Amino acid sequence: MNLLKDEWNRKDIEEFNTYLENQKRIEKIDFTKRVINTNLPVLGIPTPELRNIAKEILKGNYISFLDNLSNKYYENTIINVILINKINDIEVKKYYFNKLVIDNWATVDIMTFKIKGKEEDYLKLSKEYLKNKHPFFRRIGVRILFNYTKESDLTAIFRIVDSLYNEKEYYVNMAVAWLMCEIVIKNREQAFKYLKKHNLNKFTINKTISKCRDSFRVSKEDKEELLKYRIK
Repeated sequence: MNLLKDEWNRKDIEEFNTYLENQKRIEKIDFTKRVINTNLPVLGIPTPELRNIAKEILKGNYISFLDNLSNKYYENTIINVILINKINDIEVKKYYFNKLVIDNWATVDIMTFKIKGKEEDYLKLSKEYLKNKHPFFRRIGVRILFNYTKESDLTAIFRIVDSLYNEKEYYVNMAVAWLMCEIVIKNREQAFKYLKKHNLNKFTINKTISKCRDSFRVSKEDKEELLKYRIK
């Protein structure tokens, strides 16, 4: 199929989905579905191949593709996100994110955000998504914060993290724990200062400690120090 188009329409997208169906890997479907934990139909196409497909679409009018985007398969959502990642305008990016069907962590975690010069705008977007009723959109809110882990002042980030104390969804809390682990690694002094008075819920602080203790980027001494913050 020709993926480099000046204009995409609904018929083209139907043809594109048939193209994806013809590349399905039956032997990978069950494993992918189990790991990703999605309710969307899965074709088992490896992510590197999906990136190559998106790369070809990007050579043409990829915005036209997004205007007609399909959420038929899990693989569609990955390709859609890779294309959306190329958009710099926050409002346009948000517009296309809001057209996605997202029910899994992998679709969220492939998202990228270029925050330089737009730090305040992206913090605002993070807070907006963290109020969303859908847990995977709240996970997007947390994922945006990963771009701030090296900042000299993380007060605003810690304030947002503290606001998630009552979060119940596993995939949101796990994202927060992952975020906190990255902060421990990249901004140790601020992280330990914060932990002395943190407002993380029991699940999140304990998962943060577990992730840090599993990381080769955290010193043995810090791994021992972190144990004092574990909640029994």
